[in-house]
Amino acid sequence: MDLRHLRCFIAVAEELHFARAAERLHIEQSPLSRAIKELEEDLGVRLFDRTTRSTRLTRAGQVFLEHVPRVFSALEQASNSIRAVAAGYQDQLRVALSDGITPPRLSALLAQCRQDDPDIEIRLFEIPLSQQIRGLNDELYDVGFAQSADVGDGIVAEAAWSDPLVVVMPARHPLLVHKRIPLDEVLRYPLVMCDPQSCEGYGLSNIKLFSRVKINIQKPSGDRTPDLLYALRLYLTGDDGANAIHISSVSDGNTDETI
Repeated sequence: MDLRHLRCFIAVAEELHFARAAERLHIEQSPLSRAIKELEEDLGVRLFDRTTRSTRLTRAGQVFLEHVPRVFSALEQASNSIRAVAAGYQDQLRVALSDGITPPRLSALLAQCRQDDPDIEIRLFEIPLSQQIRGLNDELYDVGFAQSADVGDGIVAEAAWSDPLVVVMPARHPLLVHKRIPLDEVLRYPLVMCDPQSCEGYGLSNIKLFSRVKINIQKPSGDRTPDLLYALRLYLTGDDGANAIHISSVSDGNTDETI
């Protein structure tokens, strides 16, 4: 087993299609199939159930897929550490970011860290919350930022800052007749939400927030960006989003004239 076998496995596991996986790896399909066969023989298990119509992971393949990306993450961390030493840094601070966490406060915090200890290289990793939690447990990251405290055992979660909960809506929305908008009035309109695969922690927070309230939630079709305000601009400027609104925690200055 070598890294070539693992790269081939990840490509097929993510594409679930040998032809697309081969195209992604810029190789022919036959050497890809041969690499998967060699890997299965080396492990002594079947990783894929393959028919003329479909390819799917076996249970063993699913478990293997949970672990293989960590191999490449560890190699990347080792390479980065060596480069940091070569560049004159004494150590690294590995920061994982999830749920579109990029507010000015984080920038100021990292700038302060750089000022306090300039010999430490700060590396940022934008990843889903589930991957952040696994990485923290595996010591691939030193600290993480997300919009959820549900991180399981073994990780300490503390509030780094808090922002007020606000309603974001189009500039000419009917609710703007209110100076203070009652919650029952807000819930009369559909809510635009970020894709939960991009904003896992944000999604969990909203589920808790509205668990006892029956609401109509909408997501911009085809949009997978973790940048909630960007998604709103795309959606609310269209006809389908004329009266839709979004509830979010935002810092000052994060809106524009369209919302």
